[in-house]
Amino acid sequence: MDTLNIKHAYKEIFKSHDNPTLEKHIEKIIELDVYLPYSSTFFCITNTQNLSFEYISKNMKACLGIDSNDLKSLGMRYFWSRIHPDDLEIWLNALNALMTFTLKEISNEERTRASYTWNYRFKDANDNYVNIIQNTTPLEFDSENKPIIGLAHYTVLSHQIEMQVCASAKLLNANNEYETIYFNNFSQKLLSDNISNRERDIIRLLILNYSSKAIGESLGITANTVDTHRRNILRKLNIASTGELIGMLKMNKNLI
Repeated sequence: MDTLNIKHAYKEIFKSHDNPTLEKHIEKIIELDVYLPYSSTFFCITNTQNLSFEYISKNMKACLGIDSNDLKSLGMRYFWSRIHPDDLEIWLNALNALMTFTLKEISNEERTRASYTWNYRFKDANDNYVNIIQNTTPLEFDSENKPIIGLAHYTVLSHQIEMQVCASAKLLNANNEYETIYFNNFSQKLLSDNISNRERDIIRLLILNYSSKAIGESLGITANTVDTHRRNILRKLNIASTGELIGMLKMNKNLI
């Protein structure tokens, strides 16, 4: 897929007619960035209207070796050109599915509490492909409450980790825990289609070493209900124990 086709598809997904201001968001992000240590993560403020990066944190060059000035001046089209060719169309399908789900299934009031995650392979400054997991939280919306400005957080992982292109949407619940409301693997399935979103949340918390009681408190259900879900998960995946489940998925916990 060439860059022109990517641009057309991307703009169709994020089509909007408003022009929000970003000054307050950028000021707060710049203030925070000064104090953050160097790590394998960086973040940007993305503008899907003009396909630009309004701000790029200092860790970007440490993570990818790419000059942030290049990324800011050349915008998203330059970023797209560095995504692995085999992942481009899958990635666009994932974005389109997330946007469709958001507009159909998430109320206007809930969209401010939503968070979206997807992944792809990306070419760094040494022309090596690394894995990127991108988590985006909407900051501003257009007049139809369509997310158009986002705080995007990127985690860079080794190319040696085999990852399938997945996308998920989560909402903050009353206990300030994210609950999965949408999940799809756009490559080969990581988990069985029979695994429900509630079961995915339980798996995610099991990997974080939560007990059944703690999981129940986080998700607003009883410990007995959690244990029932655990048994159902093991049965559906045809495995013998929670330990086996955690061992199987621990390397892929960001995709649960």
